[in-house]
Amino acid sequence: MKIKIRNTALSALLLLGSSAAMADEELLKPFTLGSKGAGAVAEKVEAAKTALTTNGFTVVGTYSPYPNATILIVTNDELKRNAAQSEHGGFGAMQRVSVTKVKDEVQVAYTKPTYMANVYRMKGDLKGVETKLATALGNADSFGAKGLSAQQLRKYHYTVGMEYFDEPSLLAEHASYEEAIKAVEAGLAAGKSGASKVYRIDIPGKKEAVFGVALKGSGDANKFMDDKYVMNEIDFRDTKSTAHLPYEMLVSGNKVYALYARFRIAASFPDLSMMGANSFMNIMKSPEAIRKALVSAAGGKEEEKSSW
Repeated sequence: MKIKIRNTALSALLLLGSSAAMADEELLKPFTLGSKGAGAVAEKVEAAKTALTTNGFTVVGTYSPYPNATILIVTNDELKRNAAQSEHGGFGAMQRVSVTKVKDEVQVAYTKPTYMANVYRMKGDLKGVETKLATALGNADSFGAKGLSAQQLRKYHYTVGMEYFDEPSLLAEHASYEEAIKAVEAGLAAGKSGASKVYRIDIPGKKEAVFGVALKGSGDANKFMDDKYVMNEIDFRDTKSTAHLPYEMLVSGNKVYALYARFRIAASFPDLSMMGANSFMNIMKSPEAIRKALVSAAGGKEEEKSSW
């Protein structure tokens, strides 16, 4: 009996210690609200560009997925260096800055680098990038989730049966890296299946490049892959997660990949309900619709979802 009591007490102490450690661990959220206030979107975009450039960032693309919303895609030496050192690090070679008008105020927000570094399993934590973004754009609040630890993010998936980071879609396979790049450039330039190019970042020292992709679908048949449609269903809270967009295609060697949308969307909206109003159920057809559009743009054929 004494042994049993001691074991129970020891288990309780271990559980208490584990809970305390978890409580001390920083919980990360996918987005940071830099500032909000009166003004025009165009003016805020130009101010953001100036501030970002002053703090060492390069704006590699601009995307306006719907009225009163503009997204700036930025990179810098630290982001590209970390991408080069990380396996399939191209997915984390950029950060996204959004300027969104919500009623009478304009919100300037951006992806949180430390969150993205962990969810994309990158080598470095990108804290330096986070500091520079905060200096450029402000740091009023973090939002987009209740919060996940770095450990949780590095093995993140939405729920049982859903994809992890290392279970992407293989969009296409070409004869060489050069042929893969050529095919993606051509597909996006032609607007295949409603996909078009927003930016391209070449990862230094390796045969890898990441493309930002805008998705535009018209009519009921193609609406599920449309950026505006998807965001209208899931980005419903007062503080907007516009910086979720755009999607990425990664050319790595002679293959072209994309993170499957059940992972890519959930990584930005981890607290979104499975069912009900403004839930994943409302966009149930979107992951496959997005995958098929990206397959077409990459010059690929229908493929099963594949690991690296």
